[in-house]
Amino acid sequence: MDTHRELAPLGATPAAAPPSSLDRRRKAAIIVRLLVKEGAEIPLSELPDELQAELAQEMGAMRYVDRDTLRAVIDEFADELERVGLAFPGGMAGALDALDGHLSAPTAARLRREAGVRQSGDPWARLGALSPKELLPFVTAESIEVAAVLLSKLETSKAAALLGLLPGARARRITYAVSLTAAITPEAVDRIGLALAAQLDARPPRAFPDEPVQRVGAILDSSAAATRDDVLEGLEETDRAFAERVRQAIFTFADIPGRLEPRDAGKILREMEQPVLARALAAAEASDEGLRDAAAFLLDNISSRLADTLREEMAGLGEVSAQEGEEAITEAVGVIRRLERAGEIRLATPPPRE
Repeated sequence: MDTHRELAPLGATPAAAPPSSLDRRRKAAIIVRLLVKEGAEIPLSELPDELQAELAQEMGAMRYVDRDTLRAVIDEFADELERVGLAFPGGMAGALDALDGHLSAPTAARLRREAGVRQSGDPWARLGALSPKELLPFVTAESIEVAAVLLSKLETSKAAALLGLLPGARARRITYAVSLTAAITPEAVDRIGLALAAQLDARPPRAFPDEPVQRVGAILDSSAAATRDDVLEGLEETDRAFAERVRQAIFTFADIPGRLEPRDAGKILREMEQPVLARALAAAEASDEGLRDAAAFLLDNISSRLADTLREEMAGLGEVSAQEGEEAITEAVGVIRRLERAGEIRLATPPPRE
């Protein structure tokens, strides 16, 4: 009788036993246990739930293995790794993840819909990357309880900004519902995250990243004043509400005093070549009251030395042609918009027109 085999605890193997006496599940459990013990980061959570459960059950049934068996299993595992030339992701989900950024957005979206595959990754990380305005439909269309969970998973600053976009009554109800989420299980939170992220996957791909209002506003920002006024007048006749939103999105040189912080004037001027800046200011001073006010605002909020230098250069330009002045002013507006997109300056929201 093999006494050693009889007395060996469950999961142990005789010292001379080859690794072939262990099935692949047990070998996998041994490798995973070793890697975890050595502090390796293993993305086991990416495995299907049933495989995670089987691995845990296998490890729970084992006690110990001797050194010779451990060494043999490691050697076999290393040999298998060395024989692998190229590994492919399993299934359509893995293939789409591997090709992410290489397939066109419409094709990737169609393949996910046809295969019933959701976009990979932590759903809460995807939701947390959205802006408060993008999150607003979720907290208005979903139940108070779901909205409370969503609010709880967001960064504090983003959650506060999102609350500020809600009507007072709903904001109060959602805030109170947050106090009732103490007993919610992690599984329930995961299910809510997956359900909300699935709504993102169900959205049809967009040809343009920006909304129509922003696209029209950006075009008119760089248009000549006469063209801009003519287009806005036409929009007023066709769709007054859309025209008003476009006006809110537009930023012109004349808007500088009312929307630019005085401390940011120096940033604008430093980003422009001085001859171009001088032409823009000279053209503005020779134009209507709104442009003159904008030029005065910029000159009054920079150092007196730089302001005097610019005034001297403006005086030496003589009369600036309408085309040159328009081009210089448009470049100044482009600089302001570029700094705003980079987060270096902040423009105040214009008040609605009467």
